[in-house]
Amino acid sequence: MAAPIRTLCCSALRLNSRHFSFTCGVQAGQKWRLEHGLSRSGTEYGPLTDLPDWSFEDGRPAPPLKGQLRRRQEKEVLARRIVMLTSEVDRGMEVWKEKQEEAKRMEEHKKSLLLKPKGKLLIKKTQS
Repeated sequence: MAAPIRTLCCSALRLNSRHFSFTCGVQAGQKWRLEHGLSRSGTEYGPLTDLPDWSFEDGRPAPPLKGQLRRRQEKEVLARRIVMLTSEVDRGMEVWKEKQEEAKRMEEHKKSLLLKPKGKLLIKKTQS
């Protein structure tokens, strides 16, 4: 009697196996946190991550933990990279503006080299 039940269960699992998902779902609350401008998880940044876990009784702060030092260093590296890329963009904009001005000067120089109207054309041009 146990054998037919087992084969029945196995055949049912084989038929429904394609409905199982083996991918990792979204972490609990991740969508809500992102919609409200918070970090993806509660451990990326914020007071629970950035502030020390404890302090001395006399009010002195605790020495920073390894994770806090690592995050501080990562933030410094990111800030330096942002400054470097911003300065590169500024330099690029300056070079672009200089090229635009040079092209404008070249166009004006070409216009000044064109032949000037003479005779009757010059008189008509001054009258109008």
